[in-house]
Amino acid sequence: MKAVILNTNFQLENGFVEKPHPNSNEVLIQIKASGFNPIDYQMLENELERKLMSSPILGRELSGIIVEIGDKVTHFTVGDEVYCGSGSMGSNGSYAEYITVPESIVAFKPSNISFEQAAAIPSVGMTALQIFNRLSLNEHTNLLITGATGGVGSFLIKLLLANHYNKITATVGTEENRNILLKMGLPNHQIVNYKEDNLVENLLKANNNLLFDIGVDLVGNYMSEITAEVLKMNGSYFDVTALTNPESREMLFNKGNVIVNISNYTHSLSKNYVYYKNSLNEISRLIENNIIVPPKYKTVGNLSLETVLKAQSMLKNNQTQGNKLIMTHE
Repeated sequence: MKAVILNTNFQLENGFVEKPHPNSNEVLIQIKASGFNPIDYQMLENELERKLMSSPILGRELSGIIVEIGDKVTHFTVGDEVYCGSGSMGSNGSYAEYITVPESIVAFKPSNISFEQAAAIPSVGMTALQIFNRLSLNEHTNLLITGATGGVGSFLIKLLLANHYNKITATVGTEENRNILLKMGLPNHQIVNYKEDNLVENLLKANNNLLFDIGVDLVGNYMSEITAEVLKMNGSYFDVTALTNPESREMLFNKGNVIVNISNYTHSLSKNYVYYKNSLNEISRLIENNIIVPPKYKTVGNLSLETVLKAQSMLKNNQTQGNKLIMTHE
C-alpha cells in the first residue's frame, strides 16, 4: 500500500509497504481522510514525543470504510463507515492507505457529516471531552482557556456553551480568531488578545478583576506562566501540553494549585480501550443531534509527502486559521 514513511535517516519520504491484515479482534480500514496534529512533527524533533512512536508511518486519527474484519469482531461489518484515533494502537499510522486497529477503539462515523469532517474530530474531540468531563464547574466557577481557537479549545468551548456554561475568558492572537469565538457565542469582553500589552491585567479585567478558579492551558511555555499568575490560590491548572516551565511550576507550587494532566495516551497504557470508543460515541451523539457542530477543517491535499510536509509547516507556523488540517486518501 502507498504510505508516507519515516526512513532510517529520520526523514519522511513517499513509499510502499505491505497492506496489513487484521488479527482476530481487529478491523482493516481503508482510510478516506486523516487529520494532522502537532505531535506528528513533534515526534521528529522532541525526544519525549518520539518515545510514543510505534511505527515509521506517522498520523494518529482517521475516518474510512471497514474492508475486512477479524473472526472475533462483533460490532462491525464490511462496509461500515467509521472513525477513530489510532495513536499507538494501530498497525501503522494514518499516513497510509490502510490501517488495522482493535475494534474496541473504533466508532461509527456520525451519519450527518463527511469523512473529512469526521477525520477532524478524534484527537481534538477526545481531548476536549476529557477536559470537560474532568472540570468541576458550578455557576460561580471562573474559567480561563488559553489558545482557545485551536482544535481542542474550539471543541471545548462548544461543549461548554452547549451545556449552558459561559463564565469563560479566552485568549486569541488575531482579530480573525476573535471573530471565530464571537460567532460561537462568546461575548467580546471575555476574549483577550494575548499579543496586547498588560496581558495579566487584561485577563483579570475580563474576569471582573477576579483571579481564576481554573486555567486550561492549551499553549504552554510563556502562557503557562501567565496562567499560573492569574490563578487563585488552590485553584486548578489543566496541563494539556506538558510544556510548563520552571517559573510556572514554581508559581503553581507556591499557590498550592492542583495540576490536572490531560492525556488520552494514558488509556492505551492501561489498555482501557473502551475509553476511546465511548468518547467517540458520545461525540457522535452530540453531532448527530445537532448539539455541537464538527470542527472547521481545511483540506491540504491528497496522500503524499508534499501534503504531509505542507501541513506540518502550517502547524509549526500557526497558519491553520482555526482549521483542522486534513489529508484525503482517494
